[in-house]
Amino acid sequence: EVQLVESGGGLVQAGGSLRLSCQASGFTFDDWAIGWFRQAAGKEREGISCISTSLGDPYVADSVKGRFTISSDNAGRTVYLDMSSLKPEDTATYYCAATYSDYVCASKSFGWYNYWGQGTLVTVSS
Repeated sequence: EVQLVESGGGLVQAGGSLRLSCQASGFTFDDWAIGWFRQAAGKEREGISCISTSLGDPYVADSVKGRFTISSDNAGRTVYLDMSSLKPEDTATYYCAATYSDYVCASKSFGWYNYWGQGTLVTVSS
């Protein structure tokens, strides 16, 4: 059974940093795309970053580029989202998701992810 478990959310002041983790289990970690999404209250879910577990090739959306970095520890089956210079508008529930494809991340299309974690809440105070 594919399982994704996010952790690392919490309350942080504006300008601060957080590291989110997405621990994966239940599948061979090679050849998957792992994406990070966020959903703020009253807003649509937004895909913000992804990485291919085999190819690397990280992608970060313009909305967070320069502040967020994605990385993968394949041995630990964990994908990280390092967030810095956080702003109140970054407040949201952050989800990781996965799909079995080397190329979904390169396509920058966030509509193909079919396994989801439960989410972790990030609150940025002003």
